[in-house]
Amino acid sequence: MGPESVFIVVLATAVVVLLSRALSARIGMPDAILLVVLGAAIAFLPGMPEIELPPEVVLLGFLPPLVYYAAFFSAPREAKAEAVPITALAIGLTTVTTFTVAAVLRWVLPDLGWAAAIALGAAVAPTDPVAAISIMKRLNAPVRIVTIIEGENLINDAVALTAFVLAVESLTTPFTVGHGIARLAGVVAGGVAYGLAVGFIASRLRRRIRDPGSQIIVSLLTPYLAFVPADRLGFSGVLATVCAGFYLGTRGEGVLQPASRLPGHLFWRVLVFLLESALFVLLGLEIRVIVRELTGAAWPSAVLGAVAVTAVIVALRLAWTQLVFPLSRYLPGRHITFDHLPWRDRLAIGWSGMRGAISLAIVLSLPVSAPGLPPERRGERLFVTGAVVFITLIGCATTLPGLLRRLGLAESDRVRIEYQEAKKAVVEAALARLDELIENGEVDGRTGRTFRQLYEDLLDRIRAEFGEDLDEEVTDSLGLRRELVRTQREKLRRLYSKGKISAEGLRAVDRWLDLEDPDIREVG
Repeated sequence: MGPESVFIVVLATAVVVLLSRALSARIGMPDAILLVVLGAAIAFLPGMPEIELPPEVVLLGFLPPLVYYAAFFSAPREAKAEAVPITALAIGLTTVTTFTVAAVLRWVLPDLGWAAAIALGAAVAPTDPVAAISIMKRLNAPVRIVTIIEGENLINDAVALTAFVLAVESLTTPFTVGHGIARLAGVVAGGVAYGLAVGFIASRLRRRIRDPGSQIIVSLLTPYLAFVPADRLGFSGVLATVCAGFYLGTRGEGVLQPASRLPGHLFWRVLVFLLESALFVLLGLEIRVIVRELTGAAWPSAVLGAVAVTAVIVALRLAWTQLVFPLSRYLPGRHITFDHLPWRDRLAIGWSGMRGAISLAIVLSLPVSAPGLPPERRGERLFVTGAVVFITLIGCATTLPGLLRRLGLAESDRVRIEYQEAKKAVVEAALARLDELIENGEVDGRTGRTFRQLYEDLLDRIRAEFGEDLDEEVTDSLGLRRELVRTQREKLRRLYSKGKISAEGLRAVDRWLDLEDPDIREVG
């Protein structure tokens, strides 16, 4: 594509993302579904160029930050407590799904080689928890279910992508069983060691950087410095990126300075949202190319492949969670923290197997032509994967809320109560420490009274939000805070319009008021 075509595609992607966000809020449908549908609709508009992404762009541009973000924000303590079910899903189910889907594809598409079939099986094996987790958190489903799904996603991405890399490598390099095992060990060990080294060096570097902008640049470079060299050295770039992200994420918010955390989190949330959205839109935009490449004779096999693969991965996941999970407790060793998951929890986990951005990124990075990968059948491969992503999103994401409610797994106030109790506890701890400092004479009386008043006001606000009785009746505390912040903003605008403050001063105070605005704080 030329520069003009690239600009048109970027503009179309931005428009589709904005439209999908607006429609999703109105009709309650997951963004991903609308992104694909609207992208496909725009692809057939007159003047739209045909989209064919080079595999290297997807592999290097999209995968490193997406994998790194998932690893960075993992919950290691909770994941350790659920190690048995997470491992059973992430390693056991992902491996079984990869080879089962490969066998199905070999039956539907006979001219597809085994290595190519395994590569495609690895593409649709990992789940994408974005839609499932957002639904579960909105309905406040049990923390244990959310932890298992998030932990599974972190590891199954690495498992599937490692299998994918080895399968693609075997397309051009003859593999024996012994060579394959040795290569797998080298890929895994090298990726883990290199990723931990990158994480260690990045943590030492970040401690010396105070500028928020430089911190964000370093955080953006980290996944690429982990992925690209590891991949070039013959190791697993995915495992290296996961290990680097996991190492930094467990080291005090990645060793970010306090001033860098808010803009850093915002930057990464926006970046990951844009990357995931762009992948879904680009899949929709490529529909035109897929339709053109699918000849009349290829349509039946493509549709059959999509239906067969979708049915297999959904049925396999449900069977795995219902039948294999209970057997996990009999594995060798002591599983102190693992107890039997109720069937309702297992059913919710089983129905949360949507595929998404990672599957799209993997299949788009598949070579256009290689032994066992006929270039004329590329449309079928893209169609099957895209259809699996689309069907699982529609089928599972739209029905998951009703399933959670029917199973009694929607807990309306748990997260809010936990959040408020934590805020209350940390403020009370600060007040107790302040009293100690005053009593020991380390803080003068005037300063102590000033800070005590500030923390007591903050504690009163938390109690009001929490619904606790105060000495004085508090009504609609959130509404009052909104009104006061609105009044302050109006005064700020008047000061600027009268020339009393500069535009820089206006923006600085506006940012300070953002931290006090309850609506903005809830969105964050």
